[in-house]
Amino acid sequence: MSERLHRLPNGFRIVTEAMPGLQSASVGLWVEAGGRHEAPEQNGIAHFLEHMAFKGTKRRSALRIAEEIEDVGGYINAYTSREMTAYYARVLSGDVVMALDVIADIVLNPVFRKVDIETERHVILQEIGQALDTPDDIIFDWLHEVSYPDQPFGRTILGPEERVASFKKADFEGFTGQHYGPDQMILSAAGGVDHDAIVAAAERIFGGLKPLGRSTVQPARFAGGERREVKDLEQVHFALSFEGPGYRDDKVYTAQVYSMAMGGGMSSRLFQKIREDRGLCYSIYAQSSAYEDTGQVTIYAGTSEAEIGDLTRLTLDELKRAADDMTEAEVARARAQLRAGLLMGLESPSSRAERNARLLSIWGRVPDVAEAVAKIDAVDTGAVRAYAAELTAARSALAIYGPVAAAPGIDAVRKGLAG
Repeated sequence: MSERLHRLPNGFRIVTEAMPGLQSASVGLWVEAGGRHEAPEQNGIAHFLEHMAFKGTKRRSALRIAEEIEDVGGYINAYTSREMTAYYARVLSGDVVMALDVIADIVLNPVFRKVDIETERHVILQEIGQALDTPDDIIFDWLHEVSYPDQPFGRTILGPEERVASFKKADFEGFTGQHYGPDQMILSAAGGVDHDAIVAAAERIFGGLKPLGRSTVQPARFAGGERREVKDLEQVHFALSFEGPGYRDDKVYTAQVYSMAMGGGMSSRLFQKIREDRGLCYSIYAQSSAYEDTGQVTIYAGTSEAEIGDLTRLTLDELKRAADDMTEAEVARARAQLRAGLLMGLESPSSRAERNARLLSIWGRVPDVAEAVAKIDAVDTGAVRAYAAELTAARSALAIYGPVAAAPGIDAVRKGLAG
């Protein structure tokens, strides 16, 4: 498998990867406009705009958008992250150019009818309400906000209800006019694809657009802190995060190996010590996430009000102990899990298309998978132990939700890590 790159004169980037033997393909547009590109008064508009793209264009009704893809057995969807908004489809190989035409239409030509704005506004308010009713979902929004307070990177993607309730057509047009230029987009396709046919279609559709200049963002600043929300729930939901490396820092691979060893599976330390040995929770895990200029290592668990103190103490003990006795076997297992997860995931054309778009945005090229595997394999036990020691002294943030009266606060957590 090999990636092919092409750039139009206006800065529009194209990456394709043919996967021999596949009858299907994934194709999409990744726009470098996410939550962190919003001004304070725009918070939530990138996500709202993603919804509005499917409500109709100058050429297609909302129903027709769905029908054109589903008439050929395909699937179309979108998502908004902090750094990107993606619009993508999965279709059979012969329908890739058609799918690209539909995606381009919804991205470039939405009509933003008032009646559709009001309908979708109600849908998003329902989505916000649903998130608030899902403790192990909303707690991560709160954790992110307290990790990066008073800055675009820390704000929720969905936006607050009062902002969502106020957006009008001019707001959507203003955001797209600033952030939806051809030089802010990446067309990525993988699977049964024809590179030359996709480039020809892209030149026809996007070649005449004028570049806007790449967007700049406010640098992320991990400050840390605490958010406690009281609610009558069966469990206390506990989420702890530490500042981690961004995706341009090679230490990101050490952070991933560390997180996998600590809480990435049933054999991990936290799962074994806290769930299997002590039975203090049903769910506990650790994960590492990376962004352009920052990252996070996050630990999540849910437990009873009576046991949150013990769970917190044991979690902190394991975090400290990892700096001294993380074993070579644990590190080797974590590397194998990461390596296998990466390679298994890339058997899907959708995963390939997303990976290629993301890497092209980060590096201006698509590094070979072998490059990532080599960096994972280069992480040794000494590096993981050293990272574990650094983490206990790193900035931290805490979010607690539920019957929280007995839950330790961030000061107690920091003291426990230092002790």
